[in-house]
Amino acid sequence: MNRATLTLLALLLICALSLVAAQQRARKLFILQERAQIEERKLNQEWLRLEYEQRNLSKSARIRDVARNQLRMSPISPERTLYLREAK
Repeated sequence: MNRATLTLLALLLICALSLVAAQQRARKLFILQERAQIEERKLNQEWLRLEYEQRNLSKSARIRDVARNQLRMSPISPERTLYLREAK
């Protein structure tokens, strides 16, 4: 074999190995992308659940119930209102 044939064979071998390495990197990146998309879906579901929970917790009826039952608060009435006057 002459020198040109050996050089071309070496280049062909290098190109083939480079192609295999590139395909392997592409497979790994694809797997990472799939995992990231699955994680994104899980986080979106968690976000929607938290938004729903926040809406339920911030409803005025729930706030009123918590204020009356847990904090023992009652609605204001004119009889219980104290007016303070500024001392001059």
